[in-house]
This record gives sequence, C-alpha cells and structure tokens, in this order.
Amino acid sequence: MKRTISTLAGAAVAALIAAQPVLAEETLAIGVSDALTGGAAVYGLPQANAVKLAASEINAAGGISVGGETYMLEVIAYDDKGNPTEATNAVRKLIDRDGVKYILGFCCSGATGAVASFIEYEDAVMLVGNAAERSITTREIPNLTRTRPPADYTGAAAGAFVAAKGHKRVAVLGALDVGFYASYVDAFEKELNKAGGEIVTREAFALKDRDMTPQLTKIRGLEADALLVVGYVEPAAFIYRQSVELGLDLPRYGFTSGSEEQFLRVATSEQMEGVWDLRPTELTLLSATENGIAYHENYAAAYGISPSPSSPYAYDQTYALKDALEAAGTVEDTAAVARALRELAVPDEVVMQYLPIDGKMFDRNGQAYTSNGAFQWRDGNWTFVQDLPSDPVAYSEFLSTLD
Repeated sequence: MKRTISTLAGAAVAALIAAQPVLAEETLAIGVSDALTGGAAVYGLPQANAVKLAASEINAAGGISVGGETYMLEVIAYDDKGNPTEATNAVRKLIDRDGVKYILGFCCSGATGAVASFIEYEDAVMLVGNAAERSITTREIPNLTRTRPPADYTGAAAGAFVAAKGHKRVAVLGALDVGFYASYVDAFEKELNKAGGEIVTREAFALKDRDMTPQLTKIRGLEADALLVVGYVEPAAFIYRQSVELGLDLPRYGFTSGSEEQFLRVATSEQMEGVWDLRPTELTLLSATENGIAYHENYAAAYGISPSPSSPYAYDQTYALKDALEAAGTVEDTAAVARALRELAVPDEVVMQYLPIDGKMFDRNGQAYTSNGAFQWRDGNWTFVQDLPSDPVAYSEFLSTLD
C-alpha cells in the first residue's frame, strides 16, 4: 500500500486534537455517535478517538477541497452507551440541533440498527464502523455504508480454520442473545459440520456477567476438544482467566477484537497464552501495513494508550468520507455524497486491509470487506499468524439476496 500518512510527533498530534475545532474560512461539522461509556466503550471510545485523529490529520494536511472551498473538520461526539434509545437520541440531536449531515462511529449492532431504521429518510449520511450485525447492510439503505464485514462472513472462515485444526467437539460460550455473535456461531457451525465436527453445547452469558465458572464446569464434563468464546472483551477475558483457574486444558478460540491492554486488565498474560482470536484482519503491529504502523504510533502519542484492533474502522470511515465529499463536489447534497461513497476506490490512507468489489471499497449494499485473520496470544501480544479463507465476491452476492 502506498504510504500517505505521515508519522506525526506525539506532541504535534496531541496539539492538533486539543485544537479541535480548527478555525478556518469554512468548517464542516461531522458527528460521532458511539459508546463512550459503559461496557461497549472498549470499542466505541477508541472509534471516537480514531475519527478525531483522522480529522486532525486531514485538517493539518490542508482540509477538504470541495467546490472551490476548503473545509476544516469539526468533530461533535455524543455518547450513545451502545443503547438503541440513546443512539436514536444522539443522532437526532446531531441532525436536528447541530445540523450535522455526516455521522460516523457506531460500534454496537443494537444501537446501530435503531438508527438505521430511520436514517434513510434523513438528509444525512451514516458511516458504520464496528457494528457487525448482518442486517445493517441488507436493508438497501442508499445513504448508509459500513467498513466492518458482517459477523457471519468471518464466522464461516473461523469454522473452516478450527475444523482444519482437527477439532471435532467444540463447546461454545458466548453472548448468544446478541444477534451478530449468534450469527457468527451459526456460520462457524456450518463449516465445522462440513468437516465432520459438531458443537456439543452452546452456553450463554450476559454481557455484564463476570463469573463463568458454572458454564466452564459444565463444559469440562462434556469432553469437548476446543472452546469457542464470543463476546465483549471484559467477559471474554474473565472466561480465559477462569478456564485456567479451573484447569480446563482446551485450545481456546475467540471472536472479540480487544487490545492487549484491555485483556490484561482482567487476565494475566500467562492465562491468555495460546488463545486464538479469529476475526477480520484488524490492527496489530505484526499484521499492519505501513499506514497501520503510523496510525498506531499517532494514536498512542495522542491518547497515551495503544488503539484497539477494531478502531481503524472509524478512522477509515473519515478518509472515505473525505474522498467522497471531494468526488461529489458538495457538502450540502448528501445524496450525491452517498452515491460517491458507493463508487469510491479504497483510499490510500486506510489502515484495514480491504478486499474491493469491482474495484470499489463498498459493494452495492454499502458493505466493505476485509480479509479475515487468525491471531494468537504469544508472550504478551496478539500475533498475526495467517489469513483465513474469505470470498467477498460470493458473500456480497449472497448479501444482495437478503432483505
């Protein structure tokens, strides 16, 4: 990938972010609706930070040139707590009170789905990040795009990977009342079954649960040969810790997308050793492109912590919006900008490794696709091990048949 992001010194990046909004001849406000507090903040807050970082970089590079005018970006962020009602209120405030036409972020599927249910009728464009529920991009909403692929697109690749490891009896422990986690497991199971394997139990936990010993004790008695954990970072970390404490000697696979710092708040590195995370090929330094390394450095300099692996979905949204605004030649005509997004090539500045459809970042559903990867915890770090098989063209065709 062509390198277009300059690595800024820490003080410079921090100063740029502190200076938001930047005074300029023209200012374009963009909104963020995301979980800035609560359990989902492990995904939402890094996304909001990523948008601010990208906006700062764009402003420092001269802003966005549209229709003979140069616009500097001002970021207005509201906390939706990952809650559908709060997300609806946040977006209504951005549109009705703040006059914002471009809204980014959206880490959680429930909150995102609530906004997606009405955004088509608004003079606005919605750019979805980490939320992985498949239905978000099956509704044929012309003014909505999403950078993260749906959960079942990744779940199928994960199932094939685990089957290739020779596992025949897999126990699942997850937040199975959450739709996108359930769809990941369904797709995982289908591929596992093709190879002669089976899921021997599906044990559930609530996102606020922290004691998983009853479920793990039951799994220990089922003679499973592998454990699949799907859920938010903190409860997943408790599962990994408690599995070791209970002496559950099974290969552990997960779907979480958390950073090292986030897991180490709960579990030790020794308790995490050997855990796999089977997810889209998101940011880790060992899997990152040159852009990803620069993003990691700039984010850490600005916020004093490493970025979460999934945070670049929102960073990439911002650069996609920039290119679409410039291609459309307008900041007022949101329909023209939405059309420009659907015709957009993958921007040079993005961090994630996108797989274009017909040369375009987003398919006709407004969905982008990344490669999928197998990451393993080794000596205190998530280590990229290999790509997982992914067929974005076939999945895009499948997605187009749903409603």
